[in-house]
Amino acid sequence: MPELNVHIAASLARTGKEYREVHEWIDNAETKYERHDFSKVLVNAAMFREKYGEEAAQEYVYHLVDDLKCRFGKQLAGHQAAMADCLKYFGA
Repeated sequence: MPELNVHIAASLARTGKEYREVHEWIDNAETKYERHDFSKVLVNAAMFREKYGEEAAQEYVYHLVDDLKCRFGKQLAGHQAAMADCLKYFGA
């Protein structure tokens, strides 16, 4: 998953604000796995919305999306390459 500074830089590029509090909360070492729990996205986003505003809630969601892209991006690229190779082999 991207490091904290990568998440902060992405927020800064999107919004002009770091949203450091959001990213540090999500990536807290002691609670990191439970705070990345997708079944709690609505509750956690609402918490950030109430505390910091709509944009912070959106940055929370972007953090999770960026983590997913990092974690599964390589596997997806490999799968897509294998699929293209299969289709080429079978003349599709």
